[in-house]
Amino acid sequence: MKVLVIQQRMGIGDMVIFLPYIHAISKKYRATITVLAKKNSKVDELCESDKHIKEIIFLDRDKNNKGRHDGIFGFFNLVKEIKEKKFDKVFIFNGSLRFKLLGKIAGIKEIHQYPLFRKKDNIVTSAKTFTEYYIKENVSTEPKLVLDKELVYASKEKYGFDKKQKHICIGFSASGPTKRWDVEKYINLAKELKKRMPCKFYLAGGKNDEILFAKFLNSSIASDCMSFKDVSIKDSLSIIKNCDIYVGNDTGWLHISSALNLKCLALFMDSPVLAYGKYSKNISTITPEGETDETTTHGTLGKNKINFEEVLKKTLSILN
Repeated sequence: MKVLVIQQRMGIGDMVIFLPYIHAISKKYRATITVLAKKNSKVDELCESDKHIKEIIFLDRDKNNKGRHDGIFGFFNLVKEIKEKKFDKVFIFNGSLRFKLLGKIAGIKEIHQYPLFRKKDNIVTSAKTFTEYYIKENVSTEPKLVLDKELVYASKEKYGFDKKQKHICIGFSASGPTKRWDVEKYINLAKELKKRMPCKFYLAGGKNDEILFAKFLNSSIASDCMSFKDVSIKDSLSIIKNCDIYVGNDTGWLHISSALNLKCLALFMDSPVLAYGKYSKNISTITPEGETDETTTHGTLGKNKINFEEVLKKTLSILN
């Protein structure tokens, strides 16, 4: 049985959220899965040790329409690649007619897909309902990232994880400024935590967050910080796995941490809590003052209404 899963969302967090459904399909059909996904989903780094996934095909489409799979010629390039692999089934986690036609022209006999042209949905409930309908089994929404135990141990030794300290991953990055609590507040949070207990902080951001990293690394707690600026996603996984907690914005680092079974405190200020904050028992949420989990969504614009004392109190509660 050869099974293809198409997951075209670009985010790292989105890729993590789809893992339970990919795993469920793999187990149902006793087959390792080929995943068609975008490069910036980082599925290759996230799932290097995942035995449910045997192959990744990167969807090469970019905003300038110059990718290998862009346009009509690009579409048929992709058809050729897929057809050569002779898949028996495809699960398409979107409502795109393009992917429906891809499956048909590539000769895949069983095509399972979201309703065509669906635009708005709850990422978790849509994926869960879709998968359960076809495999006829209940599927947990809890994602699990699989790591090599030896790499986790090696990371613990390399970076000197001291049992006498609390190891805190701070996710100050985000996909846009409205979803990002001010970095100065995270610095103050770290300072307050440091007053109460020995701590080391792991700064989860990317190459576009240099200014944010600089503010942390020029502060009085710089010596207690490790930056992920030059660390690959793959290498960061084993570091995060050794941490005690994630505190940060709704970003890919949150979903990675949750899937590594860390307790997470997620600050939601301009994204839907019901979609991204309720699928895992590992995630506790904080919303802007005057808002609830139900009302916090795109357009809430509440970054200045996140209560510092509440963040500190909940972080200490989880750590203790």
